[in-house]
Amino acid sequence: MTVGLGVSIGTVNTVCAVEEGSGGRHGPGHRSVLRRPGGPPATWRTTLTFDSTGTARVGRIPKHGRAITDFADLTQRSAPTARVGHRALSAADLVATVAASVVEDVLGAAPEPEYGITVTHPVGYPVHRVTDLREALDAAGLRQAVLAAEPVAATVWLEDACGPLMPGLALVYDLGGSGLRVTLVRVGAGCPSNPVVGESLRSTEFGGRAFGAYMARSANWRSADTPHVATDAVITELRTDHVRKSLSVVYRCLRVADVTMADVDRVLVIGGAARPPEVAAVLASALARPVIVAPDPERTVAEGAAILARRAAEAEFGAAAHRRRWNVGQIRLGRPGVNGRGRRLSRAAVTAALVGVGALFGATAVAGDAASIAAVTPDACMVHLYR
Repeated sequence: MTVGLGVSIGTVNTVCAVEEGSGGRHGPGHRSVLRRPGGPPATWRTTLTFDSTGTARVGRIPKHGRAITDFADLTQRSAPTARVGHRALSAADLVATVAASVVEDVLGAAPEPEYGITVTHPVGYPVHRVTDLREALDAAGLRQAVLAAEPVAATVWLEDACGPLMPGLALVYDLGGSGLRVTLVRVGAGCPSNPVVGESLRSTEFGGRAFGAYMARSANWRSADTPHVATDAVITELRTDHVRKSLSVVYRCLRVADVTMADVDRVLVIGGAARPPEVAAVLASALARPVIVAPDPERTVAEGAAILARRAAEAEFGAAAHRRRWNVGQIRLGRPGVNGRGRRLSRAAVTAALVGVGALFGATAVAGDAASIAAVTPDACMVHLYR
C-alpha cells in the first residue's frame, strides 16, 4: 500500500492530510483527515517550543516560557531564529522541525519506504530560499520529502476533485490568516514544469488578521438592542466590503501577467480565512467566473500535497517493482549454459515484456481514472463543494 502525506506549514496553522493509494483498507484515492479517536490532530498551531532536552513540540503555547511563532515565511527581513543547546536554528530549520514533528506524529519515527511526503512552501521563493529549506529538511531526516509550491499543490487538488480539466488558467485566491496571495496557474494537459504565470502577488492588507483590525477600526458594529442578529449582519457587510477591496490585488496580478479575466477559466479559493460564504460570493459576482471552494479551504493545499506525495510513492514503488522483476529476469537468463547471443536476445525479450506490462498498467490506470472521473462531473463538483 502506498501512502502520501502532505504538510502545509502556514504562518498561523500547520495542516496535514493523508492519501492512501491502491490497496489501502479504504480503497484507492481515499483521503484521510486524521481525526481518528486518540490519533494525531489534523491541524496544529504553527508554534514551536523546546523542552530542557531540546525536544521540539509543535502547536503548544505554554503558560510560562516562550513559543516561537511567525517563522514560516522565509522571505521576511527579520525571520525568527532560535538557539537550542549549542545549536543555532534558522527559520528554515524551524520549518523543517515542524515538518519532521508532524511526520513523526502521523507516520511514526521511521516511515515505511512506500510512504511519500510532500512539504509545501509559499510560491515565489528565490532559489537560495528553496535550497535553504531543502538542506534543512535533509538535516531533519526528511530526505525523501518533496517540495512543492502552495498554489501548485492546490491545483493538483482541483484536478483530482473536479478533473479532468481543459488546458487553461486558474486563479488561486489564497486568503489566509496573515495575508492574501493571488497566483495564476496553468492547469490541464500539457502544463509546463513551472505552471505559475506572471508573478504571484501577496498583500498583508487582507486576511484574518487584517480583517480583525478592520473591524476594530469600524464603529458601531455591535448593537445593544439585537446584539446577535445585528452583529452578524454588520460583520457580513464588513467582510463583503473587505473582500471587494481585495480585488485590487487580483487585477494587479492579471496586469502583471498581461492577461484579463476573459483568459481565466476558474477561480480556486483556498485558505483558512476563506471559509465565510461571502468570500466566494463576492468573487463570483465581481469576476464572473466559476468559483470553487473546498468544504474546508484551509486543507486544500495539504490535500493537494498528499495527492502529489501518493503519486510520487506509487511511481517509486512501481519502478522498484519493475527493477525487482528485471533483476529476477537477469538472474534466470544469466545462468550457465546460455551463450552471449541467446542472453542478449533473452534480455531484449524481457525488456519487451516489461514494456508490455508497463503499457498494461498504464491502460488499466487510465481506465480506472476514467471511471472515477465519469462519476464526478464538474457540475457535481461545484454543487458538492458549495454544499
